Amino acid sequence: MTTTMTPERLSVMVGVLLAILATLPRYLAYGNQGRLTLILIAFAAIAVVAVFAWRMLTVEARRRVPRLLARLALMVLLGLLLVALWQVFTSGLNELLLLSHGVTLGLLIHALGMGLQQRNAWH
Repeated sequence: MTTTMTPERLSVMVGVLLAILATLPRYLAYGNQGRLTLILIAFAAIAVVAVFAWRMLTVEARRRVPRLLARLALMVLLGLLLVALWQVFTSGLNELLLLSHGVTLGLLIHALGMGLQQRNAWH
């Protein structure tokens, strides 16, 4: 089975890179150097794969990437808003958790939304 690279997969990889970047302040603040090193290695590996993924896309597929990245950005903002509201009503704002959890929730909404769109397109 051969799987081709799609702009949707690339946008999720970019989202994963954003989620990794959003967790870095937590590791820096708490001084967890071992985990920080591992997360930076993971970031580098995913970044290399994302560059190769970009190169594998056709010209037509590359034209769809900016729209998907804009959608990702909106979903990240929605995730940040939802986590901020949750924190305000439960325990008070914690900026480090807000950043990492909000970006992660936004990525999750983005990926699930694309999956549902593709599922509906198949039926």
